[in-house]
Amino acid sequence: MEAPWQAELEARARVKLPTAVYRYFADGAGQGVTTAEAHGAWQRIRFIPHVLRDVRDVDLSTTLLGTTYAAPIGLAPTSLQRLAHPDGELAMARAAAATRTLLCVSSNAGTRFCDISETGASWWLQLYVPDDRALVEPLLEDAVSAGASAVVVTVDAAGTRVRADAEPLDEVAAGYRTNHADPAAPGPAGHALDLGMEDLERVARVTGLPVIAKGVLRPDDARRCAEAGLAAVWVSNHGGRQLDRSVATADAFGPIAREVRGAVELYADGGIRGGLDVLAAIATGADTAFLGRLPLFALAAGGQSAVVDVLQRLHEELGDALRRAGCATPPDARDLVATAVDHRG
Repeated sequence: MEAPWQAELEARARVKLPTAVYRYFADGAGQGVTTAEAHGAWQRIRFIPHVLRDVRDVDLSTTLLGTTYAAPIGLAPTSLQRLAHPDGELAMARAAAATRTLLCVSSNAGTRFCDISETGASWWLQLYVPDDRALVEPLLEDAVSAGASAVVVTVDAAGTRVRADAEPLDEVAAGYRTNHADPAAPGPAGHALDLGMEDLERVARVTGLPVIAKGVLRPDDARRCAEAGLAAVWVSNHGGRQLDRSVATADAFGPIAREVRGAVELYADGGIRGGLDVLAAIATGADTAFLGRLPLFALAAGGQSAVVDVLQRLHEELGDALRRAGCATPPDARDLVATAVDHRG
């Protein structure tokens, strides 16, 4: 069962947000089956803790693509953050900088990349590839010049989210889109329906940055990404916002970790709500866990300070969970579940 503080935070956000905005942030596709199952899947994982180990000093620090962060916890890309709070992505970025947390910025951000970079946050760009590939290059050039250190290509968005009873956001959102407009926004150049590995390889050539595939749920697709030389695979079902009844990330992760076994870094998102969920992700093979909705609700509830509070609380919960599991560092947790695989070999 979800801890009271997460439910309270979401309730505070719901009171502050217009109904259409709250539902855009909270709902999933279809009947919301995948979204509803996400957290419970992590809760089903059971640990086999170590004993007789020195856990006086627990070190959460984690290195991803050569950069060290305070903990294996990242901020997933979420769009239209200025609908949650006037400071939007700037507040999220400042919270990331204050807590040494990795930030992934949506290509549909409502804030200029250069302004995000000025906060001091370490950030990656999330990218949708549009049908008209020519629209991508200005966005990538902007991100590179502003200091993005990697590009996360969303590979599981062959259409926009569909929910029959969803309220339209177009008019509300129109004034909150970035001045370097999302190339995959609804219109004549929507999401590419013929996305291929060559698109990810082209992004790598154009930017010179590590490229990550986000939205992988199958071991064979993860292997293809590794063999193509991508820097990482981000296991995700898009927060349940694409194909409803897709498998939960927690259930997909173990087989993917066993398939790639150290060839690439592995990340997880989807239903991660607390320190024990982060521990479960690490124990099943993740290098880090990303959270989307929880920080977004914090942003809506209280801006930058609320996001900082959530991240600090997650750090505390993870540190306590590691200590109780007999682990002094996140890598020590690789064998806490019977089917876990240390994919780093």
